[in-house]
Amino acid sequence: MLCLACLSAQAVAGRVTVVLSDDTAPYQEIYQVFRVLLGDAGHEVGRVYASNPGEGAPLDSAQLTLAVGVAAAESVAQTADRAPVLAVLVPRSWFAKTGRMRLADGGRRSVSAIYIDQPFERQAQLARAAFPEARRVGVLLSAEQAALANEIGTALAAQKLELVKQTVSADVRLITPLEAVLGASDLLLAVPDPQVFNRNTAQSLFLTTYRYRVPVQGYSNSLTRAGALLSLHSSPAQIGRQAAEWVNNALQTATLRLPAPAYPAYFSVSINQQVARSLGIAVPSEAELEKRLGGGR
Repeated sequence: MLCLACLSAQAVAGRVTVVLSDDTAPYQEIYQVFRVLLGDAGHEVGRVYASNPGEGAPLDSAQLTLAVGVAAAESVAQTADRAPVLAVLVPRSWFAKTGRMRLADGGRRSVSAIYIDQPFERQAQLARAAFPEARRVGVLLSAEQAALANEIGTALAAQKLELVKQTVSADVRLITPLEAVLGASDLLLAVPDPQVFNRNTAQSLFLTTYRYRVPVQGYSNSLTRAGALLSLHSSPAQIGRQAAEWVNNALQTATLRLPAPAYPAYFSVSINQQVARSLGIAVPSEAELEKRLGGGR
């Protein structure tokens, strides 16, 4: 019996519960990649949904919880479980402003995150590599995101690029600050800001940039498909891979210590060749740009 117990302990090195915000493809892809990689390392992985965390693998039996998306993290924050939490596919702004504090529950729970955002330094490097003739980069920010201007400007300046910014006010039509930025920019850098880029504004934004013949550098593959010339982003599989590496390493330690919150380690560049041809802009290949950024797939 003692031998069997030892074998059982070795077969299941750790138990992890994955909480998904919903059952859509990106969340499921992260879960599947994470489950396979953790399973290969001998760990047991269960899955629940934010809408009903009591149905499925119980949180209170897990040594660590992976929350995928903001809704999942908010759901975990409301539980009494004290297992460490790794939140992934969450915006840095949300985690810094409210997410970390809510998840930590007064320091009673250890938390970390892998952001959905790309670091502005990496975005600026891509802009320089893809558009070597560019000098001025335009950015639209809502009032809530206006504080990012200094950080973006510093990252761009390191690549000898000048920031041209406009703040979008609720009482002003988006087209007015957009045209002000485009008239003084060689490139428009899209920042994840739901008040600027959303389903209702995207088509109008891209049509206007085409009219001004200013390329857009986006932050998701969907933006590339919608009309950005290129985007820098991390796929669900890449996020799942990094999460599995972090959790597997944490489960090897007695204290289950997670790394500090960080940007994605793995990333991809996607290019809309049709937009590039329409604007008459030749850019290096996706693989070449990823190589110049020092990483990628």
